[in-house]
Amino acid sequence: MNHLPRAAAALLGLSLALLGTGAAHAAPATPVAPAAETARVRLELPPPTGAYVVGRDTLHLVDKSRPDPWVPEAGGRELMVSMYYPARPGGGRTAPYMTAAEAQAFIDDRGLTDAVPARTLSGTRTNARPAAAPVRGKFPLVVLSPGFTVNRSTLTILAEELASQGYVVATVDHAYESAGTAFPGGRLLDCVACDKIKPGGYGVVPKGRAKDVSFLLDRLLADKHPAWRHARVIDRKRIGMAGHSIGGASAATTMAGDDRVRAGADMDGSFMEPVPAEGLGGRPFMMLGTGDDDPSWIRDWPLLDGWKRWISVTGSGHFTFTDVPVLADQLGLLPPDEPLSGKRSQEITRAYVTAFFDLHLKGVDRNLLDGPTAEHPEVVFHHQEG
Repeated sequence: MNHLPRAAAALLGLSLALLGTGAAHAAPATPVAPAAETARVRLELPPPTGAYVVGRDTLHLVDKSRPDPWVPEAGGRELMVSMYYPARPGGGRTAPYMTAAEAQAFIDDRGLTDAVPARTLSGTRTNARPAAAPVRGKFPLVVLSPGFTVNRSTLTILAEELASQGYVVATVDHAYESAGTAFPGGRLLDCVACDKIKPGGYGVVPKGRAKDVSFLLDRLLADKHPAWRHARVIDRKRIGMAGHSIGGASAATTMAGDDRVRAGADMDGSFMEPVPAEGLGGRPFMMLGTGDDDPSWIRDWPLLDGWKRWISVTGSGHFTFTDVPVLADQLGLLPPDEPLSGKRSQEITRAYVTAFFDLHLKGVDRNLLDGPTAEHPEVVFHHQEG
């Protein structure tokens, strides 16, 4: 939790702007193959394992009541949201992983132009069909917030898995907090926040993201003219949130201010904004990490006042709980000091996050969160209550 893994450094090349977000020091990058070699790699995302096929819509939302905290002159706070949902079977091409502009910005920002062509990333396809008709019924909603400097695409595998298991999922890009996110009008918004946050000042990020998510819920659950055309399939009484790195820490901050969020999960994110002394109203919370003794987790564990778990994964790194290991593995970029494969990383992430929301939003106990299992020997239970 406190160090940027070499695989992430190789693929992402994250800058020192990550200080304080759960990845404190950039490690030397693993040597990578020339771009001519990686250009021949066709990246693939693992198919989801649930019973439903997956649809995807894209939303652009503007909170006109609140100026953007990083670029106030830009006007209202903007969000880009991908909605994943259980869909009816059908044909058609699946949605792209990133736009060409996002992929280029992603690669350029991390100094990997000579190692991985942007078209290798932009050519990746998801398992979700755009504008697919949803399955009839009501489904719980899970909001996913990405780590600082990376966009919502890095949580695609988890989003698709949850949708295939019978959830509506909203992955959120928070304007000016990623290296490059495409917005309407041909705009590519970069990480202005990276240059504005002072050392030790990352607590403003989860506070802002909590406001973003509450606004998103307002728009999705509106009685009249909701932001999403299929909003009727959302069960407004069953809402959860998870995120990676500072996006995971933002889940706790969101829950502290919005009681509509019934359950939260933090995937290796330090609590930059402390859990309130009064707790989270007895609502469940899970912390899934690398095994490092993060001081903020130690500090705030007693304040989590409902069902809770503190779980770590042996052989994992900071980006284990995202799509990064899957992509890095296919590019030959996984380092020897992080033995968990891309395939195994996502098997564990999908299993435990899904089990958490199944238990607390659907009332289905798969017993996976009761303690260690032979099926997942890498998973260590440090603390558990409830």
